[in-house]
Amino acid sequence: METIAVIAQRGGVGKTTTAHALGVGLRLYHGAEVLFIDLDAQGNLSRTLEADPAAADIVSVLTGRIPAAEAVQHTDHGDLIASSKALTGAEGEESLRTVGREYRLKKALEPLSGMYTHVIIDTPPALSILTINALTAADKVIIPAQAEDYSLSALERIRETLDAVRTYTNPSLQVDGILLTRYTGRAIISREMAEMIGEAAEQMGTRLYNTRIRECTAIKEAQAMREDIYTYSPRSNAAKDYRAFITEITGDAQNG
Repeated sequence: METIAVIAQRGGVGKTTTAHALGVGLRLYHGAEVLFIDLDAQGNLSRTLEADPAAADIVSVLTGRIPAAEAVQHTDHGDLIASSKALTGAEGEESLRTVGREYRLKKALEPLSGMYTHVIIDTPPALSILTINALTAADKVIIPAQAEDYSLSALERIRETLDAVRTYTNPSLQVDGILLTRYTGRAIISREMAEMIGEAAEQMGTRLYNTRIRECTAIKEAQAMREDIYTYSPRSNAAKDYRAFITEITGDAQNG
């Protein structure tokens, strides 16, 4: 079971979109058994997957009230442990103040090993204890970023967090790469910033993916319809780009 955390230090960079497209693409084109985990209090991934708001959620898992298997929802779009508005307050709960709080998610997922080939974690748009839980549980990290200065500065803060996680909770954590999203290649500034982010990726010991996810209105339309981009608009730039991205990270050209 490979666990992948999709992280970003700020919102609006396609973090949830990437987590969703990655998990669905792995299912559709690689036959993967995927479990989504929504650690973002905004709950956008849970809404897209049409989660039952009355069902058990990730807060119950993190606080030890129920095992992870009992919180899994089997939706038409994939298996999910849903978000909760209570996530914002979860950091203040007594059970997350105890020794070993960074390992709560990792320990909760251990009994699910063998049930899934991939776990995709959508994290909060901030470097919080919830994000630390995701990074401690993860094998790999994918970092969506835009070709702009704000994303470049955010990468430095992410690097510091990753270094701390490797030192204290997960020394084997790997950064698989940085993915440029909402990309407009015609703009000179975008190309220049892409080069700078590529240099930042080298400093982090990782890669800037060759694939760029182009700006595409079909993504927002698909989200409004509660559909994945591959089903809603299979010929759109976004669908083509995310398929190419999955081919790049899996190294399987036959399924591109």
